[in-house]
Amino acid sequence: MCSANAPTPHRWDGTSVRFPRSRFLRVDADSPTRLARAAQSARCPDCGNRVDWHPRTDGDGRPVGLHPQELPAAAVPAISRWHVSSGIAHPAHDGTPWCRILHTALCPARSAPAAPTPQLTTLRRHLALHTRRLINNGTLTARAAPRSERTESCRPARPIAHLLGVHYIVGHPIGAIQCVAQTRQRHRCTRPVLDDQAPHGTWALAPTTLVNHRSRPWKKMAVYDLTHLPYTEQMRWRHQHCAGHAASSAADPVLTEWEPFDPRLHHQHIHQRLPRGERKQHRGA
Repeated sequence: MCSANAPTPHRWDGTSVRFPRSRFLRVDADSPTRLARAAQSARCPDCGNRVDWHPRTDGDGRPVGLHPQELPAAAVPAISRWHVSSGIAHPAHDGTPWCRILHTALCPARSAPAAPTPQLTTLRRHLALHTRRLINNGTLTARAAPRSERTESCRPARPIAHLLGVHYIVGHPIGAIQCVAQTRQRHRCTRPVLDDQAPHGTWALAPTTLVNHRSRPWKKMAVYDLTHLPYTEQMRWRHQHCAGHAASSAADPVLTEWEPFDPRLHHQHIHQRLPRGERKQHRGA
């Protein structure tokens, strides 16, 4: 008679092999994003180290990037302590001996904060060594120097888009916005949202009064207008999906990069000239 329990696999040295228990995540139907509440991690584009992105309860609704590991609360200044509860980041200490800290406070590509504790200095040095290894291996490349003011005025580095009746700002030029959908290999799609086979938006000069009634009425700004496209196409842009993943229902591995445009916060990204060569063309910059 055979036993109902299968033998536990062992390694060559006799230790048992334990497989991690699978976790099944789903996206709620009424969720404002298409993301699950776990594994929202990415790499810092400046230093290459891992960053965990969490929704936050303060600020303007943008996610916050935290160091993936917990630190002793005594090693972190009280003003820099964060804690995560149910996937939401809170800028305060919850009273436990451990806390989280912003990645920007440890990023070796940024200036060190004033009077860091010895533990934070050691951790920052460890991250800097990892960044150096990535650069030596060719995995990480240094960011290009900022463009000149003239080039930036002709092709905004952070363009403003108008879709679904709302003005948004994004962190990349229109043609460089990358799809955030999940592929079958569970990686982020590498294709751009702008598709040559799909209808494009048009660049236009719009008054800032359409965004904020307090703005000066004579001030114009360059906007990539998508409001003339079908609703499904505008939703594809809002979800930051390429044409191949327009109907994808899988949870996105990363957050979208759209931010609600506020002329008081993003006034340095307002351009009063249309991108070069876009006055008569319907292509994105």
